[in-house]
Order: sequence, then structure tokens, then C-alpha cells
Amino acid sequence: MRGILSMAAYIPPYRVATASGGIRTLAAHDQDTTTLGVEAGWLALHGRDTDEIERLLFATTTPAYLDKNNASAVHAALGLPSAVAAVDTGGALRSGIGSLLTALQGGPPTLVVAADMRTGRPGSDEERLGGDAAAAVVVGEGTGVIAEFLGCASSTLELMDRWRLAGETTARIWEDRFGESAYLGEVSEVVDTALARAGVARHEVRLLVSGAHARAVTAVRRALGVKTADELTATTGHCGAAHSQLLLVAALEEAEPGDVFALVSLADGVDVLVFRATSVGARPVLSLRDQLASPGHTVTYEKFLTWRGFLTREPPRRPNPARPTAPSAFRHRDWKFALAEAGGRRLSTVHGTVTTYTTDHLAHSPSPPTIVAVVDLDGGGRRVTELTDVAPDAVSVGDRVEMTFRRFRTADGVHNYFWKARPERLGTGA
Repeated sequence: MRGILSMAAYIPPYRVATASGGIRTLAAHDQDTTTLGVEAGWLALHGRDTDEIERLLFATTTPAYLDKNNASAVHAALGLPSAVAAVDTGGALRSGIGSLLTALQGGPPTLVVAADMRTGRPGSDEERLGGDAAAAVVVGEGTGVIAEFLGCASSTLELMDRWRLAGETTARIWEDRFGESAYLGEVSEVVDTALARAGVARHEVRLLVSGAHARAVTAVRRALGVKTADELTATTGHCGAAHSQLLLVAALEEAEPGDVFALVSLADGVDVLVFRATSVGARPVLSLRDQLASPGHTVTYEKFLTWRGFLTREPPRRPNPARPTAPSAFRHRDWKFALAEAGGRRLSTVHGTVTTYTTDHLAHSPSPPTIVAVVDLDGGGRRVTELTDVAPDAVSVGDRVEMTFRRFRTADGVHNYFWKARPERLGTGA
């Protein structure tokens, strides 16, 4: 049996209310798609032996780097063995479902990570309907499969319904009716082919339909006449290359043994993947539903624009931070990316307690003030670290914290990744 061995999603704790009354998720000022991918990957691997992973595929339409492999940083932060092949598969919305399909069709045990940060011009539908999130699944074979892969079908279209030129930060979109018509002309045949290969009928499945073209998604759900699951866009926005995996995670969290799902992705064609939930396995250590139910932090529209780079804050009157040097980062990569001490102890998985803290209003940050704390680590040790995902007036001595991989700053074209602390989510030892 081949299929999904474990899965998880990561939703940033920040939210922006939309004009239509919905909510879109928002990555923090110190996050990018690499750090989002690390969060989802860590949750998917929680409690598993990382030595079983032999391949990492990372998909995003908004990579932190071009030319440089972003999957390498995800690999390093997760502490995967050096023998694991880590490869970027991004650039297009279809890369998320494509990476998952590649892993399911054969090969070694694979961690498939998809992360995206979607935006548009200020005031546009793209800005309102987008979202930021990541999802990860472990694909392989054996008795531990929690969702059996039954079959698939695809159709590829050369379709200019959505595109973005190199160097641009927002997408261009053709008139809505064009994309809707193109997808509707393909989807029914592809769905029927996938279901036939899987050996199931339409009435036996629940559809999970993902697509950045909202009008096409609505039309497809209506045209197929099959019960469909929540598409999540009202609570997350559409999360780009990660959205199809988000829908799959959400469905499997609530699934009963024997439930059959057809994951339909509309992006430069149609991809349909069919799964059957088994009686084996457990829910993620931190569920997608619990993350969405959390009140999170509401962000003003001005702050949203600042974090996205559309507004530039007045910087502090201090020297600009220096970029990290490549030789030093390489020599200390185990500490910098995996937070691993010389003796092999990985502090990235260790929780701690705030013993004292200070609030700095002058440090370089797109979202001041910066909170710096001294944390006593469980099992011994103390370190000074920056706090994130918490307001200054919500910090107290005695607070429990855990580590999180973040982007401290970007200087001279180099992203400086390292670890911060945030309020504890999972409890000690989780």
C-alpha cells in the first residue's frame, strides 16, 4: 500500500479582515515561504524517525531565493540527514500538486512541503482573496499509511488565465469567464478517468477542489454534482501552491476509515488524485482546525502593507545591519539552521521559561518594538533570544516558550535565518 504516512499544516497566527467579511491568513514580518515550510515539515515529522526520509520536495510560487535551492534551508532546519536529496519544485501554482503526485507515483519515502505567501496590488481581489500557509505530507509505503493512494488523472492546458513576469511581485489575470470556461471544459472527463482508475464511483467520493480562480472553483463544484468539502478560502484565503495540500490535510483530520476523497486542482490544467482514509495513524500533533480556531493576532491593513513591502517604515537612526557571510554560515550551519550544539543536542526542539526580558524600540525591525528575553531551557542551559508572535504587553516572567525558525532580516541580498522563541503551543515534551 502506497500513500500518505503523516501530514500537517501550518497557519501563521496573524489575520487580516477582508472587505467581504472573510479572513485571510498572514505570514509575519519575520517569515517567508522557507520558514513556513519548516513549520509544516516539523509538524508532519513530529514523532517520526527522520532517517526514514530519503527525499524532500519543496514547492512555492514565492521563493525566498532564485538560483539558490530553498529546499536546502528547509532540509537543514529540520535536521534531515545529508544523504536526503532536497529539491525545489516551485515557480508555478501547479508545482504543489505536481510535487505530491510525483512522490505518490513512486520512489523513496518523501517529505513533500508546499508553502506560499499570496498577495496582489493594494485593494485588488488578489490581495483580498490570497492567504499565507504551508502544508507537508510524508509519502511512502507500508502498514502505517493513513491515506491510501488509489489513482489519478491529469490534463494539461496552455492557458493564460494567470501569470507573473520575472521580477514582479503580483500576478496578472485574464478576464474571469475565460478561465472558468477552459477549466469546465476539462474537469469532468479528468475526474471520471481518475475515479475509474481508482475503482470508485462519483457518489462514493467527496471532492476537494483547489484553484486560484475562484469563479472556476465555484463553477466546477456546481457542475460535478458531487458533495464537496470546505474549500477553506473564507478562513485562510487561497494559499497558492500549498492550498491543495491544505485541503487534503483538513479532510484527513476529520476522516473516518474508508472515506474516499478526490483532490481536484485547477492550475494550468486539471489534476485529480484519489485517496481512501485507512484505520491506521493519528491526527497531526497540532491540527489545522485547532490553528484556525485560535483567535490569533489581528493585523491592521497598514501593518499588512508594511510587512508586504508596499509601505516602508522610517528606519532607526542606527547603522544598517551587516549581512551574514557565506563561509561563516556554512561552517556553523548545524547551529545556525538546526540549532544543534557541538554535543549533538538540538535546542530547536527544547522548550524553556522566560526569566527576564526587555523591549527595544530602536532595533532594526519592520514591526517594532523588538522583544529580547533570557530563557532557561528545559534540561539545562540558558540563552538570550528574540521573542516573536507575541505583543510586548502580553509577555511575563515565567512564560513558557518554544523555538521557531525565522528570518531575522535581509541585508545586501542575503537572508539571515536563525531561531527565535514564541509562546508555547504544544506543551512540554510535545
